[in-house]
Amino acid sequence: MRFHDRDDAGRQLAEALATLVPDPSGVVVLGLPRGGVPVARHVANALGAPLDVLVVRKLGLPSRPEFGMGAIGEGDVCILDRNVVARAGVSEAAIDEVIRRERAELLRRTERYRGTRPPLSLTDRIAIIVDDGLATGSTARAAVRVARAMGARRVVLAVPVAPPDTVAALREVADDVVTLSTPSRFTAVGEWYDDFAPTTDAEVIAALARAGPAPTAPAVAANRSELEGFTATLRLPVDGIKLEGIVEVPDHAHGVVVFAHGSGSSRHSVRNRAVARRLRQEGFATVLFDLLTDTEAHDRSLVFDIEFLSRRLQRVTQWLETDPRLGGLPIGLFGASTGAGAALRVAATRDSHVVAVVSRGGRPDLAGDALTAVRCPTLLIVGGNDPTTLRVNEDAATRLHAPHHLVVIPGATHLFEEPGTLETVARLAAEFFTIHLHADGSTRFGGIDGRSNPASEDPVGVAGTIGGRP
Repeated sequence: MRFHDRDDAGRQLAEALATLVPDPSGVVVLGLPRGGVPVARHVANALGAPLDVLVVRKLGLPSRPEFGMGAIGEGDVCILDRNVVARAGVSEAAIDEVIRRERAELLRRTERYRGTRPPLSLTDRIAIIVDDGLATGSTARAAVRVARAMGARRVVLAVPVAPPDTVAALREVADDVVTLSTPSRFTAVGEWYDDFAPTTDAEVIAALARAGPAPTAPAVAANRSELEGFTATLRLPVDGIKLEGIVEVPDHAHGVVVFAHGSGSSRHSVRNRAVARRLRQEGFATVLFDLLTDTEAHDRSLVFDIEFLSRRLQRVTQWLETDPRLGGLPIGLFGASTGAGAALRVAATRDSHVVAVVSRGGRPDLAGDALTAVRCPTLLIVGGNDPTTLRVNEDAATRLHAPHHLVVIPGATHLFEEPGTLETVARLAAEFFTIHLHADGSTRFGGIDGRSNPASEDPVGVAGTIGGRP
């Protein structure tokens, strides 16, 4: 059996597990980063189970790091094979040094993938550990032991492909091992994939941001490509008032972008409507909602009340997740001015399903401490002739743990009124959302993806990425 890519392998593995796990209550799906996470996302969605990463670090012998003497995991979990340590004659000081070094790397990776969000509890739960394939199985063996130490009552290891002897050995430590293919002639995991490109940290974070129980019918159409376009004027009850908005959906939409207006602006914003028009041309539904009533918009204290604005914006995203027509589409947020601060606060909430955020001339600094909890990829766009906004965006970028890019458009002021500058904003936003928002869960790279400069092919002359993390 061969697999096209990790998404294909994940879907097939999800089908196999769905028949073996009829009752997903009490199940937690754990992806082994990096390559196991995109596979695990499909398993979690199919089972309606929560998804998390399980970051483990093998403790190698000081003299021969390729040979393990134990493993560490989150929550100060440390497992040592004292027989190996004794045979190798490793001193306690040497052990402590290996643990210290590997603990630092484990913390770096967990903060990178999860931010400040704590790990899901495994106490008395069934842990399904997923990887994209196994060769020797040493990391999987360590992961099983760590999951048990974290309180899991049952540990299942699930992979698309692995050699028979590795599977047999792992059955001695795991309660069950599920694999789709066990070829006798096995050289490497990658030989069983048509596309086995390395998984990036950005893809891991995006997969975690997208994951969640699949909405039940009729929230998700059987075939999202059959979605027919429409335009609707909506009034959404919030806080005893009704927020007014415009929803415009092109045929076969593959994502939806909600606009968070700032500084008292509204759904009639000329600039946001221009960006929304470009996004619809690229296949995204757009939602332009007023976060403030006409009366509230004249209250400057409310305009800068980010907690107030984010609460209302979150209500809009919650409505989207349950709407029968749009509930299956991945959600992106586009924030302008103070709306950017509200968008990032919504993206930072623990139950957020926001997949990507774009800020135009925004005030991300107004999100405060929530910046460190943002998990989804974020694009900050600032005008080169807007020094005050540029400074606060540079500061905010240093506090973002999620993949992010700060792009400066030369010659543009705060409102991007100069010829060609707003068109550049719209193009960059469309490229960014095209990378990160797909109803089928895929992530395509090119343009702005943490591996290339979004300005490198820009005829308008956008300045390079500043402070971005790949």
